[in-house]
Amino acid sequence: MSLERKPPWLKVPLPKGENYTEIKSSLREKGLYTVCEEAACPNLSECWAAKTATVMILGGVCTRACKFCNVKTGNPKQWIDPEEPIKTAEMAKIMGLNYMVVTSVDRDDLPDFGSSHFAKVVERIKKDSPKTKVEVLIPDFDGREEFMHILASSEPFVIAQNVETVKRLTYPVRDRRAGYEKSLECLNFYKKHYPHLTTKTSLMVGLGETWEELLEAIRDIRSVGTDIITFGQYLRPTKRHLPVERYYTPEEFQELKRISYEMGFKFVASGPLVRSSYKASDYLKFLRDQGIEV
Repeated sequence: MSLERKPPWLKVPLPKGENYTEIKSSLREKGLYTVCEEAACPNLSECWAAKTATVMILGGVCTRACKFCNVKTGNPKQWIDPEEPIKTAEMAKIMGLNYMVVTSVDRDDLPDFGSSHFAKVVERIKKDSPKTKVEVLIPDFDGREEFMHILASSEPFVIAQNVETVKRLTYPVRDRRAGYEKSLECLNFYKKHYPHLTTKTSLMVGLGETWEELLEAIRDIRSVGTDIITFGQYLRPTKRHLPVERYYTPEEFQELKRISYEMGFKFVASGPLVRSSYKASDYLKFLRDQGIEV
């Protein structure tokens, strides 16, 4: 199969439906935007129907330049929107969200790497929409414990820090300021100091990794107590980004899921279209199906 042509299991319908149209209209009136729209996520309609959405805070300019990501890179010059905690909480209300994923660009230009702003957003959502569970997909805050404590003290429902790829491919896939070991250390920190909080990470496949390297990464991630892992197919945003080396089949994603459960993960999402925040609320449903009050 030519890698220029995507396999049939990667084709999805365009977002539609009354719920999608009404929510989008309400958000535009308030000048609010979700990552779901900005990233043209193929799962948008499905997630919105399940009252789940992802929002990106701290602006749209990242201080890092990972080779898989299409977010603009540059120097935001310490700019922050002080109204963002209020706006984000308002978005949760407008959409009637049961589950909200809050993510951001990297902000190495800020003295605390954006950790206090992140915490303020989480706290405001919890205050204004107490029924909305908040998952955070966070930068590494340069691995600085004092800033990781600031974020964790806001008590999000899930803390996610992505390892992204196997150890050998960390560079050139990720920016030099990020790192395989650095992400593992962050995940270990949160589980060690805040064991009651759920930790999560994601791996992309199709970048040239071997199956053995994937298994090694899964073992490393589980060794630091990570609760949730997700696997998704890497898709090249533009020709300036890294090429897709291989498309994994749905059966291979199922095998990754089986292996991960055998290694002891509490919850696994694995599939061609799975993204870090795709069906994030399924973990909430899983817990409730187990009779666990959350």
